[in-house]
Amino acid sequence: MGRRRTRVRFSDAERALAWQRWKEGALYPAIAKEIGHSVTAVTYLIVRHGGIAPAKQVRSERVLSAIEREEISRGLVSGESFRSIAKRLARAPSTISREIHRHGGVQRYRAQAADGEAWNLARRPKTCRLAINPSLGELVWGKLRANWSPEQISHWLMKTYPDDSSLHVSHETIYRTLYVQTRGELRKELASHLRRSHGVRKSRSAKRTDRRGHIVGAVSISERPAEANDRAVPGHWEGDLLAGNKKSNIATLVERKSRFVMLIRLPARDTETVVKAIARRIKRLPDSLKQSLTWDRGLEMSAHTDFTIATEVQVYFCDPRSPWQRGSNENTNGLLRQYFPKGKDLSNVTQRELDAVARSLNTRPRETLNWQTPAEALAATVATTG
Repeated sequence: MGRRRTRVRFSDAERALAWQRWKEGALYPAIAKEIGHSVTAVTYLIVRHGGIAPAKQVRSERVLSAIEREEISRGLVSGESFRSIAKRLARAPSTISREIHRHGGVQRYRAQAADGEAWNLARRPKTCRLAINPSLGELVWGKLRANWSPEQISHWLMKTYPDDSSLHVSHETIYRTLYVQTRGELRKELASHLRRSHGVRKSRSAKRTDRRGHIVGAVSISERPAEANDRAVPGHWEGDLLAGNKKSNIATLVERKSRFVMLIRLPARDTETVVKAIARRIKRLPDSLKQSLTWDRGLEMSAHTDFTIATEVQVYFCDPRSPWQRGSNENTNGLLRQYFPKGKDLSNVTQRELDAVARSLNTRPRETLNWQTPAEALAATVATTG
C-alpha cells in the first residue's frame, strides 16, 4: 500500500498571504518559500479552489452562536425543558429541538462538537447557480462553446434579456462555476474554450518578455499620427505573426478603432512572402481603411518599404521589447490561441478556415466597444467616413 499523504494545515495568516501573493502573480515556489510550506502544499491550496480565493466565512446572525450552544448544553445538564431554553435564548422552541436532535440528542449533545459540525456544514460547496437555472446554464454553456469570454456572455445576457433578471449572471459567477463548482470532463471541456485554458484562474500580473530584431529604416511608433494613437480615425492597423510548429505562421491584422480582425495564410515566413501576402489583402480594402500599419520588431517586415510602395500605407515599428504598444493585436493573438494552440502546425490551415475564425472573432461583442461587435463597429465607422 502507498504512503498516505498528510494534509498540511495553513494558519489564517499563511492562507491570506498565499492568496495575496497568488493574486499579485507570484508562482507556487515563491509563495511556498515565503510562507514556509512545500510547493506541493501550496499548489494543492490554490488548485483546490480553482485559483479563486474563497470568500471569508462569516457566521450569520440567524444561526445559533457558540455561546448559545453552550447555554443549551448547560440547560440540558440541569434538566431544563426545550421550551424553557428557547425562551431564555429568545429562540423558537423548534430551533432548539432541531439543534439538539441534529447533534446527538439530549444525552449526547455537546456544545463544542455541535458548533464545529455546524460550521463545517456551512462551508460545504453550494449548488451551482447555472445548475439551478437550466435555461441560464444552456445559454452560458452555448456561448462558452462558441469561445465567448465570461465578460462577453454576462453583458450579452443583460443586453438580450433586459427584463429577465433570472437570465443575468456576472462573469465572476461564471468563472467560479468553471473553476470551483464544475467537475470532471465538463469542467475540462468548458475551461478549454476560455482564452487561457488553464486548470486554475491565473493572475494578470505575470510579466512577459519578447525578442526583437533590428530593421533598417524602421520608422518609430513615436512618429505615428495622433489620429492613430487615439483611435479617432479608422484604417490604422496593428500586425504580427502567430507562430505554430515546423516554422509555420499566419499573419494577424487588427484595425485599431473597431478591433476588426483579418487573418492571412502564409506559405513561408521570409520577408518577401509576408510583405506580398499582407499587401495583397490591404489593397482590397476601401481607401478609408488604408492609413497605417504598426508592427513589432520582427524581421519578417524587413521589406517594409516595398509594402509601403505597393499599398501607400506607412509602416511604424514598436520600440524594442514593447509589445504593449500594439495591444489590440497582442490581445487578438491571445484569443487566437483558442483556435490555434501553441505547437499546432499552421501550414495545413486553409485561408477559408482562417476567414471563418476571423468571422467568429468579429461577431463577438467586446467590452471596449461598449459591447458592440468589431463587425458592427467597423461598418459604423466606414459608413461615417464614406
